[in-house]
Amino acid sequence: MTLDLTFELIALLFFIAMLAGFIDAIAGGGGLLTIPALMWAGLPPTVALATNKLQACGGSFFASFYFVRKGMVKLGDMKLSIACAFVGASLGTIAVQMIDTAFLEVFLPFLMLAIGGYFLFSKKISEDDKLQVLTPGVFAFTAALGVGFYDGFFGPGTGSFFALAFVSLAGYGLAKATAHAKILNFSTNIASLIFFAIGGKVFWMLGGVMLIGQAIGATLGSRLVLTKGTKIIKPLVVVMSIVMSVKLLSAQYDLFAWL
Repeated sequence: MTLDLTFELIALLFFIAMLAGFIDAIAGGGGLLTIPALMWAGLPPTVALATNKLQACGGSFFASFYFVRKGMVKLGDMKLSIACAFVGASLGTIAVQMIDTAFLEVFLPFLMLAIGGYFLFSKKISEDDKLQVLTPGVFAFTAALGVGFYDGFFGPGTGSFFALAFVSLAGYGLAKATAHAKILNFSTNIASLIFFAIGGKVFWMLGGVMLIGQAIGATLGSRLVLTKGTKIIKPLVVVMSIVMSVKLLSAQYDLFAWL
């Protein structure tokens, strides 16, 4: 596709991607910034979604790399969950081309509010590991596969869903859950990108520029996860859950039509 790419536009999208990568590494929800920005730049919706997956891969990869390098994550222990998340996202990406997603738009805003409320009020949210509810194998075939499918099928809030699963089902402390959530999110991003690329929907040059911005933002955000932990993750997850809910509701019911 052709697009009038000025230096100013490229620079703006680069910095938006950097901010989105910073937010994503901590709480998820960076797509709230990048997808509207890509559509504002003139990309059709499907191309915007596909290009967003490319730049999101940069953020989730560098955040994952940082967490692994710092010893927060042992990839050997996550092989099955990574594979299940990949398969789930692949199936979701295929399914979204055949099934109407309107039913998700109805209840997803309220689900995001529930997640925000859980992170705000639950006493389980801390830096300390808690009782493990599911074994790693069961977790992989339920939470990793299910959230992976959701990411390929719809997407908003995937990072928050993964983090919630690790906290409530795997018994992880919040910083540890956030680190592991990025690993699975990278897996689902790659799966979706592959299928979008096969369909020829990715704007590679623009997505590549934004990928660099995402990488910078994600690295900075990842460092805050390790140094600030619950103090920064918890409030940002709550805020992003509320913001995502308002955005989804406004799109569905045209709440701000009077402006």
